[in-house]
Amino acid sequence: MDNLDFKSGDKRGDIYFSNAEGIPTRKATSSQSAQKSAPVQSAKKLKKVKYKGQGIGSTYLFFIVVIACSMLLSIYAIFCMNDILAITKTNSSVTVSLAQQVEKSDDVIDTLSDNGLIRCKYFCKVFVKLRDKLITSSRLGGPYEAGVYYLNGKMGLEGMLKTLQGTTETNETVQLTFPEGYTVPDIINRLVDNDVCDKNALISVIQTTNFDFKLTSDLTQKDAVPYRLEGFLFPETYEFFINESPASVVKKFLLQGDKVFSKKYVDRAAELGYTPYEILTIASIVQKEAGDEEQMKIIAGIIENRLDDTVNFPTLGCQSTADYITNKVAPSISSTESHSADYYMTYYNTNNSSTVVGLPAGPICNPGKAAIQAALYPEKTSAKFFFHDNSGELYTARTLSEFKEKVREYAPYLEY
Repeated sequence: MDNLDFKSGDKRGDIYFSNAEGIPTRKATSSQSAQKSAPVQSAKKLKKVKYKGQGIGSTYLFFIVVIACSMLLSIYAIFCMNDILAITKTNSSVTVSLAQQVEKSDDVIDTLSDNGLIRCKYFCKVFVKLRDKLITSSRLGGPYEAGVYYLNGKMGLEGMLKTLQGTTETNETVQLTFPEGYTVPDIINRLVDNDVCDKNALISVIQTTNFDFKLTSDLTQKDAVPYRLEGFLFPETYEFFINESPASVVKKFLLQGDKVFSKKYVDRAAELGYTPYEILTIASIVQKEAGDEEQMKIIAGIIENRLDDTVNFPTLGCQSTADYITNKVAPSISSTESHSADYYMTYYNTNNSSTVVGLPAGPICNPGKAAIQAALYPEKTSAKFFFHDNSGELYTARTLSEFKEKVREYAPYLEY
């Protein structure tokens, strides 16, 4: 111990005893302490840096998600507004057919979506409901008329729904008179020539659309019949809108038919053993064959006499049924039609050389009230034949020999 030198100013640091044996130990300097503590501090600092980096990455991801969602919502909003306002829609027409009246807007919007006319159908459904609550004067909700419509996206949701409602976009009207005996081709041409509606759409409605009227509720298209509603478009003077819905146009004719062909007529037809369709077929022939109302009852009586005795008189012997195909149907048949005029002639030709037994397949025109009444209440007669001379005078006969004799006397120019 005596040889040890204790100097307080020794640069190596102070000396002290740290154990029982008195072994000297050097006290660490401040710089050495700092070096020992440095690794601990560095680790803490790294942990802080690492945590800070993770926070920035999460923030970036959050903003990316927010921006992406905003963009998607913006695109969806654009599509929604485009469905309503038709900002970038095209004028390409799409044929939309409603076989029967549709009550709910949701069902019609589904149909528009299925036909590619709108993209955001759920938004459109909500829009219609909210819009009808706010604007009750011109609702977009149902019902929507049965029929065939030519729609395009440029009309916008409101325009398409109003069209399906049968609502016209113009106040311009035209008044048209349809005489007794007009055929479906006659009626179509008159409507088209006066800009009431589109020809193809009108034909589609006549052939396929179901209407909830007494006379036509169960009426189906027959393969042998050129025009399904022939006989049911009742003669009258009607007022139409320019560019009116074809379904709305046809409904006016059928509504008049329900007024004319009352329940009394239905019951009378059943009493005679005929359906309303058969009575209209008889009435249409009477309409074409008779020169006036008095002749109508006589001719109706002769037709029903022959129908009651098809064994001896299998055909009606009427030229008007064949003329219907030749003069009305044949000129109206397009190259895309499934049947030719000759095909229909086999179901409508009832002259003496015909193979058609009894009535033709359907009416040959749209008869007036007088012809219908004549078919329902024919004059009692024993005659089975009739013909006209050039002045329109009507001659009748009970037998074929009597018929030929009168033809030779009063109308030798006729070919019998």
